[in-house]
Amino acid sequence: MHVHPSGRHSGATRVTLLTEGTYPHSHGGVSVWCDQLVTGMPDIDFDVIAVTGTGREQVVWDLPDHVAGVLSVPMWGDAPAGGPPRGRARRRLSDAYERFLTALLDPGAEHGFAPALYTLAHAAADGVLSPFLRGDTAVAVLTAVWRRPGLAVREAGPTLHDALTATGLLEHALRPLAAPPPKDGVAHAVSGGVAVLPGLAALERHGVPLLLTEHGVYLRERYLGYRTAPYRWPVKAVILGFFRLLAEESYRRAALITPGNRYNRLWEEQGGADPASIRTVYNGVDPAVFPPAGPEPQTPTLSWAGRVDPIKDLETLVRAFALVRGRLPEARLRMFGGTPRGGEAYRERCEALAAELGHADAVTFEGRVDDIKDAYAAGNVVMLSSISEGFPFTLIEAMSCGRATVSTDVGGVREAVGDTGLVVPPRDPEAMAAAALELLGDFARRRAMGEAARLRVIEQFTLRKTIDTFRAIYHELATGPQESTARIVLPAPAVTGTGSFAV
Repeated sequence: MHVHPSGRHSGATRVTLLTEGTYPHSHGGVSVWCDQLVTGMPDIDFDVIAVTGTGREQVVWDLPDHVAGVLSVPMWGDAPAGGPPRGRARRRLSDAYERFLTALLDPGAEHGFAPALYTLAHAAADGVLSPFLRGDTAVAVLTAVWRRPGLAVREAGPTLHDALTATGLLEHALRPLAAPPPKDGVAHAVSGGVAVLPGLAALERHGVPLLLTEHGVYLRERYLGYRTAPYRWPVKAVILGFFRLLAEESYRRAALITPGNRYNRLWEEQGGADPASIRTVYNGVDPAVFPPAGPEPQTPTLSWAGRVDPIKDLETLVRAFALVRGRLPEARLRMFGGTPRGGEAYRERCEALAAELGHADAVTFEGRVDDIKDAYAAGNVVMLSSISEGFPFTLIEAMSCGRATVSTDVGGVREAVGDTGLVVPPRDPEAMAAAALELLGDFARRRAMGEAARLRVIEQFTLRKTIDTFRAIYHELATGPQESTARIVLPAPAVTGTGSFAV
């Protein structure tokens, strides 16, 4: 546990951020968002319970004094110490685990998920859940459950290897239940999924209100990820059943859900969230920190910024660029952003694709940039090719910098862009290339779109508005409704640039 050498504000509201794979151990959009909230509210006391990979990850953000502690909860790495329960305690835990698995696999038994989950949470707090799940009994329980007559998964012929694999994955996924949950204040989960587990435990044990903010739709992204995962269907049925019912329980128990866009809201309503408990809060940027980017490059250039990850679908972007270069041989594609540990193979695959298409000389992966504004300024047009997004920071930052954009129609992208950029279907290189060529060939349109984009950010998506809204929500959940501060609207400087490129 990292503890910041600071004390508490007397009488201040306390918020425990619940994160997974993001703040404060990595960079990226959600981490930026967390840092903005924390640094923007020095009057709030923050703690962080961070679900991490191995627990050896370093804190990469400068934590202000009012962040009192960061507890790292590793999902992988060494198994937690301890032994399984014995006697009656073992039988009670086995029975609860059987009900838990039955809920995941039998649509008629889903009502048993929540009571079983909270029984598992108490076992985790006692230090016996993880050892139990690493033992033979847990595997035997799963084997018995999914061989019951009438269950669809039985028809797939689950094997002992499947049972071992699924049990191992569940053991890792449930590790956050062992984290000491907050006992007061507000628990703010900044994604769905396993990050919510300590918040659900805090609500059930101590009555701490749960606030849930999903940037991407966690359940949808699990479906996308597991579609190509190297597991047989019985394993996927268990794991995806867990994530689906966990999402439903999170939506049902949250005091308030604050999606970053209307697209997420629709998913949450479909997942069982009460519409009355949902309030859309858009991400915001500081227009003064992201001023107009200035003159465009003389060489026709497409730029991209973000985390190098399959969900960003850089292969479609590379294929689209190959089509652009067929019309504009001098064109370049410059990509900025870090590659997470384990993602090196994906970056190499994208580089190999560029070489295979004959454009390795014009496609560059330039890594993290000291000032992200330089990434937006590097292109005449800023691209976003993701297959899943919430309300992407890179898009509204590029808009604030006055650059025209081409983006895929996912998540809250259309809400962010409005008519100030071009939006194309995901996984469609031809449509993306056509949109990029359309803008590269029309400087006046690029400039008009960039100016309109910056004005849209100033009018609708300022950081001050986001921070004021969440400060009011924190006080509302902790002490009752309070009014938020009026937002500040800044004037929009003009955007300048040069040239169009014949296509």
